[in-house]
Amino acid sequence: MIALLSILSLLLTGLFLSVTIYVIVGWNVVKPPQIKLSGVNTKATVLIAARNEEDKIHLTIEDILAQDYPKHLTEIIIVDDHSTDRTSEIIKNYASRGVQLLQLNEDKPLNSYKKKALSEAIKLSTGELMVATDADCRMGSKWLSTVVGYYEMNDLFMISSPVSYFEEKSLFEWMQALEFYSLIATGAAFIGNKRASTCNGANLAYRKDIFNEVGGFKGIDDLASGDDELLLQKVAARFPGKIGFLKLYDAVVFTHAKHNLAAFLQQRRRWASKSVKYKDKKVVALVVGLWLFNVSVLTNLILGFYNIFFFKLFALQFLLTFVAELLLLLPVTTFFKRPKLIALLIISIPLYLVYFVYIGIIGNKGKYLWKGRMVR
Repeated sequence: MIALLSILSLLLTGLFLSVTIYVIVGWNVVKPPQIKLSGVNTKATVLIAARNEEDKIHLTIEDILAQDYPKHLTEIIIVDDHSTDRTSEIIKNYASRGVQLLQLNEDKPLNSYKKKALSEAIKLSTGELMVATDADCRMGSKWLSTVVGYYEMNDLFMISSPVSYFEEKSLFEWMQALEFYSLIATGAAFIGNKRASTCNGANLAYRKDIFNEVGGFKGIDDLASGDDELLLQKVAARFPGKIGFLKLYDAVVFTHAKHNLAAFLQQRRRWASKSVKYKDKKVVALVVGLWLFNVSVLTNLILGFYNIFFFKLFALQFLLTFVAELLLLLPVTTFFKRPKLIALLIISIPLYLVYFVYIGIIGNKGKYLWKGRMVR
């Protein structure tokens, strides 16, 4: 039994190290690109689906209005998704400055309100390039011009751009930021390695005609989440090589970490729920393998209290995990100008092991809470 568990643990550790090396290579393959700085002529539509965002949506709108991209080439459409607060009233205050409000009025219950909101906005849009973000995000003044400049220089159908947490106020939020950079790097790496699988909808751009050509959200609209990754996978299946990751700091969109454990687990559960719809089953198998690796690390830790051999095996796995994560996250946190977060790695790894195993168990079961609604 000891020999069998040892072999399984070492095989799973090898899988984890192989995936980490794959991500490190992919992140380095993606180079900071040249972008078109003048003479742009693409009309861009900024898309936002908003629900109960009265506290912060004015900040997002002000940031978008402050973009240095030509105003005559900028369209802003915000969909109010059945808000019960002052969200729509705040959006209306910006009508004179070109912000369009679209109210989502659905008589029958939906499971994917956000996809419906974005679809309706895209129907209304007149832009060539759809640039989606969220109602609680912030961005610098060069964000839109950087995205469009990259688009015009590279003949791409879809662009995934970096997202960062900011304004953290606790150790819990700082650890989330570090883990989040690993997720962003993974999405970038898979794109760099020509196997686009993941992205973040807070900073995603795509051609309107391509969105329509792949059928929009049809076929993936039975899940509440997935307006980003599942759409990216539809585009990647039809147009491999036409997806890029914009590795420039000016393109970063900023959002907030979750303030408490309950909200964090609901978010990660929502993210995990998308995996059942992944088109590339090899990626699903890979995720399962990584989940089993984490299970093996925790199992060896527990068995170590009964047999010192397993504790030694756990120590080896932990050391290799730490070194691998360090090699991955040093360049990533440097890109995001936050290398000091690396100091949290030693305490975040054990907590990540536990939560990843837990989310893997409950992620695809039952319903979860999102924006005040129970969805699946």
